Amino acid sequence: MKTIFIYLTLVLFTFSSNYAYCQEEKSKTKEEILESKREEIVNNEKEKLKWKVENINNRLELEEITSEEAEILKKEAAELHAKNIENRIAIMENEYELKVRNENGRGYIAFGDGGKAITVRVNEEREHKYDKRTTSDLVLAAGFNNALEKGQSLNDSDFKIGGSRFFEIGWAWKTRVFDDSNWLRLKYGFSFMFDGLKPTGNRYYVQEGDETFFQDYEYDLDKSKFRMDKLVAPLHFEFGPSSKTESENYLRYSTKGKFKIGLGGYAGFNIGERQKLKYKIDGDKQKDKLKGDYNTNDFVYGLSGYLGWGWATLYAKYDLNPIFKDPNPELHNISLGLRFDVD
Repeated sequence: MKTIFIYLTLVLFTFSSNYAYCQEEKSKTKEEILESKREEIVNNEKEKLKWKVENINNRLELEEITSEEAEILKKEAAELHAKNIENRIAIMENEYELKVRNENGRGYIAFGDGGKAITVRVNEEREHKYDKRTTSDLVLAAGFNNALEKGQSLNDSDFKIGGSRFFEIGWAWKTRVFDDSNWLRLKYGFSFMFDGLKPTGNRYYVQEGDETFFQDYEYDLDKSKFRMDKLVAPLHFEFGPSSKTESENYLRYSTKGKFKIGLGGYAGFNIGERQKLKYKIDGDKQKDKLKGDYNTNDFVYGLSGYLGWGWATLYAKYDLNPIFKDPNPELHNISLGLRFDVD
C-alpha cells in the first residue's frame, strides 16, 4: 500500500508540474516566448563553445598544440558559434512567421527547435463551432389516457374518458441524419411516463394471486385512480422543413415555426403502480394510497408519433404490451394529447 501511495504521489507531482509549465507557457505573450527561444539558442551555443574551449586547453596542456594554435582555434570556434546563433535565431523567427501566415487565424500556432514544441495563441477571438449537428431539449407532454381491449371502443371503455390522463417529462437529443440536409432528423432520449386510469362506477382494482379485477368499493368513492409509472427510451424519425443560417464561421439549421412529423416508438420498464381512493365516512374525508404490482407487465413498449408546428405538436402513443399479465384481460394503454419540445 505504501509503495502504491509513493508511485501515485510521483505521478500526481509529475502531472501537476507539467500542467503548471503548460499553463505558464500559455500565459506568456508572443514576444516573451520568442525572447525565451532566443535565450535558449544562445545558451545552447555557449555550452557548445565552452566544451570546445575546454578541449583546446586540454590539448594545450598536453602540448599537442602551441599557444598560437590554441588562440587561433578558440577564435575560429567563437566565430562559428556566433554565426550559429545568428542563423538559428533567424530560422526560428522565419519558421514562426511562416506558421502564423499558414494558420490563417485559427487561434493557435506551434513551432519548435531542438525537438521541443511551443504553442502560442495568436488570435484572441473565440473560435466558433461551424456546424452543430446534434441539439437537445426538454420534452413535456400531457393529455387524455385510456385503456381498451381488442374490439372495444371508447364508448364502452371501463375508464372515464375525461378523468383519465397522462403526463410525460424527459430529455431528448436531435441529430441531423444527412450532412447537407436537415429534412430528416433522429430524435432519441429518455422519458418518465405517468399513465393514469379512472375506473367508471364505484370500482377499484383488487389483486388475488395472478388475477387482477374490478371490485365495488364499500363506500361511495369521490375518486378512484390507478396509475402506472414508467421509464422509457423513445426513438422517433422526425421529418419536415427547416431554415438554414450560414456565415463564414457559422452553420445552423432551425425547425422553429416549421411543420414537423415524428414517427417511432419507445421501450422501457414499469417502475411502479399505485391506486388512490378518496371517500367519506360520516362526513369525514378519507384518502387511501394502495401500492402493489397488480400483475402488470414489467417490460413496456409501444408506438408513438407527433405532428404540428413549432414547439407544440399533437401527440399520440399506444402500448403494444398488455397492461396486465395472463390470465387477465388484454388491455392496452392509449394516450392522446399535446407534446412540447422546449428547444
